[in-house]
Amino acid sequence: MAYDEGLADQIRAVLSDKPHMVAKKMFGGLGFILNGNMAAGVLGDELLVRVPREQYAALLAEPHVRAFTMGKRVSRGWVMISPGGLVTDAALERWVALGVSVAESLPPK
Repeated sequence: MAYDEGLADQIRAVLSDKPHMVAKKMFGGLGFILNGNMAAGVLGDELLVRVPREQYAALLAEPHVRAFTMGKRVSRGWVMISPGGLVTDAALERWVALGVSVAESLPPK
């Protein structure tokens, strides 16, 4: 599955102040990794974001947000945001910042 290069470029721009962030092809998409921990990614035309587990249920209730699944397994702590939830720069920045905050809270790998 190809991923949305335009969305990937937008994420790169949001993360331009994080020189230690690495973009890596994975799962048929592109992951953005900080100190060995994935913060966000692009799968198809959707944004994948690591979120705090304690906010997971509340975030799933937001429009354009769904659980991230691999096969039949739901990956708690990760959500997918469809293009409708990314129509403004502020919305994209909010989601990416959330993923970065979680990745930065984890020990480096």
